[in-house]
This record gives sequence, structure tokens and C-alpha cells, in this order.
Amino acid sequence: MNRTFETLEFNHILKQLEEYAYTERSKEKIRALEPYLRETDVKVALRETTEAREMLDKFGNPPLVTLDQVEELLNTAQKEGCLTAEQLEYIGITLTAVERLKDYLSRGKHLESGLPFYEADLYPMTDIKEELAASVRNNQVQDYASKYLKDTREQIARTEEKMRTKAEAVLKANKDAVSEQFITSRNGRICIPVKKDYKFRIPGTVIDKSSTGATLFVEPVSVAKYGEELQLLKLDEENEVRRILYTLTALIAEQQELFYENIRVIEKLDFIFAKGKLSAAVCGTLPKINLERRIRIRNGRHPLLDPTTCVPLDFEIGQKTRGIIITGPNTGGKTVAIKTVGLYCLMAQCGLHLPCGEADICMNSQVLCDIGDGQNMTENLSTFSAHITNALDILRRVNRESLVVMDELGSGTDPAEGMGIAIAILEELRKSGCLYLVTTHYPEVKQYGENAEGVCNARMAFDRETLKPKYRLEIGRAGESCAFYIAKSLGMPADMLRRASQAAYGENGSPDIMDALPEQLERRSAPVIQKEKIHKNHQTEADAFRLGDCVMVYPDKKTGIVCRTANEKGVLQVQLQDKKIWINHKRIKLHVPASELYPEDYDFSIIFESVEERKAKHQMERKYCEGMERTIPSTD
Repeated sequence: MNRTFETLEFNHILKQLEEYAYTERSKEKIRALEPYLRETDVKVALRETTEAREMLDKFGNPPLVTLDQVEELLNTAQKEGCLTAEQLEYIGITLTAVERLKDYLSRGKHLESGLPFYEADLYPMTDIKEELAASVRNNQVQDYASKYLKDTREQIARTEEKMRTKAEAVLKANKDAVSEQFITSRNGRICIPVKKDYKFRIPGTVIDKSSTGATLFVEPVSVAKYGEELQLLKLDEENEVRRILYTLTALIAEQQELFYENIRVIEKLDFIFAKGKLSAAVCGTLPKINLERRIRIRNGRHPLLDPTTCVPLDFEIGQKTRGIIITGPNTGGKTVAIKTVGLYCLMAQCGLHLPCGEADICMNSQVLCDIGDGQNMTENLSTFSAHITNALDILRRVNRESLVVMDELGSGTDPAEGMGIAIAILEELRKSGCLYLVTTHYPEVKQYGENAEGVCNARMAFDRETLKPKYRLEIGRAGESCAFYIAKSLGMPADMLRRASQAAYGENGSPDIMDALPEQLERRSAPVIQKEKIHKNHQTEADAFRLGDCVMVYPDKKTGIVCRTANEKGVLQVQLQDKKIWINHKRIKLHVPASELYPEDYDFSIIFESVEERKAKHQMERKYCEGMERTIPSTD
């Protein structure tokens, strides 16, 4: 079924639906959504979508929140752990959201639908919510969480004030001994910045010093005597905060069943309202569901197409007609039409509204598809092989309650043989009693549709005057591929169209397409391959170098001997001290000509060939030597 979802683009509908959900469990349910096979389940799902859409239209979006983190906190509370102030505040916020959702649903009870009555299964737990609001705020336990905590914190404040007062008194009494006229805090202790030279002036404990060491931060003795009292008070505060957090956590643990019920209901409502939001987004309507193998669509459009440009689809199949063969020009909308029908069946059976004026959809045990060329390089499948593989798989699985959608039936091979295979597949589908929609270009298949019982032809409308498709399905009449008309509109000349028409329709062809066309194809000038031109001056300069010339090689300024003269590109070979190189003539300069270095008939092989090469050459000149061969150097 996943392949069918992808082929009919139902997976895109599910992704769009998932975007409207908040909770992770609802998103997982949407990703796993498949057509229901029980009529009751389908009708319940559709009724929920309708009720959600009605609530959305009248009251706007519900105040849904995700409770994914609440379950983890409940597990901690259940194991006698201690929740932090931040976590408890989060639980209080979720209970406020539950209360708002309960009020939202209550406003819709006058609609006389079932969805608003889910409010009875929501528990805002007002007493716990108020306790949490009074005890924790801004991620910390409030002073008024308990009288003892309030008193303790007041004592802490008074003690810290006494310490500051004593420190300021010491500061004023020793102005000449301090480096700054203010008190400071170091490691949680109130200190005075004392100059290093006056460290013994003020009795106390050195807590810290400046980076230069010139200033010492001293806690005066008069201040330190309050330090122990302050530490004890802070321990009391910490213990009281911990006691309050444990108490609040225990309250949460006692009501964990109600919390889990809230989570379950909110996730269910989240899923239902996501369907309602999708319905509103696509302007969907409630389809009827039947078991009589009947599909009827009025003013339907594909939900992924732009509604302002999409041509509405009117479609009907069932009763006496079990199969429809759709023909018409390429890009005429055949594939979109059959994919829309298949997609509508999946959406309706999953409880989703359809973007159409009216729809009556039958339940299908399965929707089987063969759309697209199906080529697969890894499995070595051509277009035709892929179509046949899919078709055989469909025929093995099909039954009376199936819907089959096949595109370009019999394509990808010899037309005559493809036509025969297409008719054979159609006959097997007809015998199975299923509902099926296929598209084709074969005229013989159109003839089969006219004669076979329970089969009907249809076509995509095409305007011959403007040579543009109308994207409108017309059931009851076979269509044309209109290939000649399209080719004519694109400028194919009369002689080519005449040959094509005679090949398709016989010696007389189809004369009505030959008017007002050029007799021959207008030829346009094509690019010309240009051969590389060799500059004569450059070639002359290169030819000036002779075998044996001593040359200077730039930019390294090394000397070498020309061992092969220049070729047509002006490149020659030079023997350096340790190697031979090919180099352009522009990078060398004549140093000493060969005429000044060697006699007139000098044998240059002495310089450029090894001893072994000269011996082999000598032997080969005297007699035939098996296995020996010699490459004569080019002097070009």
C-alpha cells in the first residue's frame, strides 16, 4: 500500500495533515494512517472530521497543547522522584491549557454533535493547578508556598542587611586603608577591598585578592560572626524548598490517572482537529460512503493543484459500468484525472474530506496502481518490463472489491503487440469484477471499450481550433491522441505530415490536416566545425631550428641540443643534461647553430641514442634480427 500512497501522492496529503498536529503521538498516528476496511470505522472517522470542521468554522482553532513532556514527569513522580520548580510550573501551565480546551468544547455543545462532549473526559484539576500557581513561579518556589519558608527568607534578608551595615561601618572607619569606597561580594562572602599594605589594619579573613595582588578582599570579623547564622538559615530554606517540591510532586503522583486521561483525550482531539484543519485548507466536503461499488464525483479537483487554475472533474463509474478507458492527447489531463479518482478513494476511506462539490465513494479492499514509466536501473527494468511486472502483480491481487488505476496501458513496446497485451489485461480486469480506470492511445483498445460489456470509453476534451487541451473528462466518447494536429501547430511541413498520415490511415491519409502548411521543412543554418589555423610566421620560426642546434631554454636558462625538429604545432624536442623534453619554439633561443658544432655529415645518433640502441641498429642493418624493432625518430 505504501507504493500506492506514493504513486497517488497520498503521502503528500499525510505530510500536510501531519503539519496540523501538535502532539507527537498524533503525528505518529497520521504517518501510520491507512484506509479503514470497516464501514462503521470510515463513517465514524468522517463524522469526526465534519464535527471538527464545524467547530473550527464557528469558534476558530482549539487551544491544543502538546503533553509529550508530561508523561516523563509523571514517570518521575511515580518513582518517588522530586520534580523541579520549573517542571511543576510546566504542569500547571498544561492544566491551564486543559481548562481552556474544556471551555472551548463546552461552547460547541449547542451544535448537537458528539465532538464537544469530549470535554467531560478532560480534568483541569483546579485544586492542584491553583496550588502549583501559588507555590511556583518564574521557575522557583515562591515565598508564600509556606509560612515557615516566608519567615526563613525574611530572616535571611535581615541577616544579610546586618552584614552589609557592619561592613559599611568598617569601610567608613578605614577610608585611608581601602582601595575602593564600596563593599563587594567574593565567594558568597561580604568583603572590603583593602590595600595590601594595610591588611593588618582591619581584623578579618582574606577571602580573595585582585589580579595584581595590590588589593585584598577581607571579610571583617564583625561581619563574619553573622556568616554562620546566615548559612544555617539558608540550609533551613533549602530543606523547606525541597519539602515543598516533594509535597507538590506527591500531589501530581496521586492524580496520575487523570493526567494520563487528559493526555489520551488531547491526543485524540489533536488528530481529529488536524483532519478538520486539512478540510478547511482544501475547502473539503463530506463524501458519502457506499458498498454498492459506485463512485461519483462532481466538481472535483486534485488537492495538490492550484484551485484557481484546476479544471473541475466530473466522474462516474459503477452500476453497469465497471471499467473506463480514457483516451486523448498527451498533456490533456488523463493521468491527473485517474490519480484524482484513486486519491479521493484513499482520502475518503481514511476519514478525510474531499475538495469537490459532491462525492459518493465506494469502499475498496485495496487500491492498485501502475502509473509512471517505472524504470529501475538497479533491477534492470525497462519501461515496458516495469509495466508488465506491475500489471501481473495487480492481476494476482485483484478482486471484486478492488479499484485498479493504470496509466498508458501497453506502452513501451511494439504498438501491435502492446495493443494486444493491453486488451488481454483489460479482459482479465473485466472478469475479476473490479472497478478500473485505464488510459491508452491504441485505437483497437478504444474499439474494445465500445464492444466489451461493462466497459465504457471516455476522453479528455481537446480544442482543435486552438490546439489546446481543455482538461475536461467526457465519459461515453472515445478520444483522439491528436498527434497530427499538435505536430501541425508546431510547424511540421505538409510532406512529412502526408507521409505520417498515409502510414497511419492508408494511401489516402487524412487530408483535413494538410491546409496552409509549407511543403518542406525550413532548413536553418547549422554551426560549422572550424579547423585550427596554423600561423605561417610561427611555423617559419619553428622550422628555423635544426637538428643539433644548441639552444637556451627559458625561463630556467638551461642549454640543450635539439634532438627532434618542430612539428605542425611548433613544438620540438630538446636534449638537456639529464632528460629530453618537448617544448614550444617560443620558449627557446638559438645559442650556437649545429653547423658550428658538428661536421657536415655528423651522425647525431651518437649523441641521442644509447650504446645498446646503436648496436641493435647496426645488427639490423646487416641482417634480419627476430624480435628486434626500431622506431625511427620523426624529424617533423
